[in-house]
Amino acid sequence: MPYRRLPNTDKSRLSALKTLLDNNDIYMARDRFLEWKDINQARTCYDKLLTAVTQYEVDKKAQWRSGTKIDQLQKKAYMYESHFMQVLLMAVTRGEIKRSNLKLYGLEETATMIPVDNSIGSITEWGPKIISGEKNRVKKGGRPIYNPTIGMVETHFDIFKEAYDKQKALQKRTSEMEQRLKEIRPEIDELILRIWDQIEAHFSEEGKLVIDRVADCERFGIRYYMRRKEKRKMQEKEKENKQENEQ
Repeated sequence: MPYRRLPNTDKSRLSALKTLLDNNDIYMARDRFLEWKDINQARTCYDKLLTAVTQYEVDKKAQWRSGTKIDQLQKKAYMYESHFMQVLLMAVTRGEIKRSNLKLYGLEETATMIPVDNSIGSITEWGPKIISGEKNRVKKGGRPIYNPTIGMVETHFDIFKEAYDKQKALQKRTSEMEQRLKEIRPEIDELILRIWDQIEAHFSEEGKLVIDRVADCERFGIRYYMRRKEKRKMQEKEKENKQENEQ
């Protein structure tokens, strides 16, 4: 005997609802066996799920496209920050910049190693410190560092930070839409189960061949599965029943 399996993906849920709603028999006043409230709810659930799935896919693609850009921008931001810090520390070692000025950059006066690494956390932490420190030192009359200039450091940091903030916003939106899908699935699954029970009850007439009942139910969106041996046995049994009815 074939067994039915409730949809377990959003695509299969949409397919089951669409097959049902596209069947004109459910709208016929005569011999209608589904309740109007269930038909109306099916339409509402289909539209709600389709909208949520579409938006989720759009957000996921946007997040992926944004993520591919982030890596390159992150590398550039790190390169400019680390290079600037190297030049700064070398200038301190040569005596061109006083060690006391290192505090302006958030460093200890005894610092000899660059503190920034290529992680997002480190780049976003040290970028503002470097930019603010260099601008404050120059305001006090210090000579600006060149190659790279603080303007180049700030430009690449701002570009990276803007892209990173956008990526976080996309991740949040994608997560919210994923949660939305999790919330509406139980309602849809419950509705599909209720409607499928009504459909099977309607076509469970005594004496009707199983293969015919399965075909009738499938026209309304129910999906049946059977193993190869079961399918072969059912076909043989149906053939025997037909021969008996003909005699």
